[in-house]
Amino acid sequence: MLCDHCRERDGVVTLTTVEGDTVRQLTLCERCAAERGVETPSLQPKNPLGEFLQAVQQQGGGAGVLIGSGGELEGCSFCHTTLRDFRESGRLGCAHCYDTFERSLRDLLRRVHGHSVHVGRRYDPPPSEVLIQAVTLGELRTRLERAVEGEEFELAASLRDQIKGLE
Repeated sequence: MLCDHCRERDGVVTLTTVEGDTVRQLTLCERCAAERGVETPSLQPKNPLGEFLQAVQQQGGGAGVLIGSGGELEGCSFCHTTLRDFRESGRLGCAHCYDTFERSLRDLLRRVHGHSVHVGRRYDPPPSEVLIQAVTLGELRTRLERAVEGEEFELAASLRDQIKGLE
């Protein structure tokens, strides 16, 4: 389908505009779409993480970052991903890549984040006694509701007293 604006090139972008109750569709080529400020697939970055990694490497002088002792040819023995593959795609090939490229990844994390280990807040699970007490309270409350619904008031009173004792 030809571009609706210039009628010279193939249309690659469909621009839909809604004005009131009217819907208009324009099919535009890359050049006409760019003139109207519409991003085309060729203008979008293909791998922003890979570009970022290259920028970090260039900023640091290029030495040491993402180059292991074996240079660019060093690869994962499990999936055969190389550091060059990682730099281009921004993705490691498998879980074994973290062990294979550990030194390079630590250097990269140190340069990007300032540290190669986590230094922020972390989640600490509550002690097991607290969890057991919460489960017990939940069960007692459920039994209390059933006792009140069944009009078993003596049982409900004893369950209420147990709940107060645990709280």
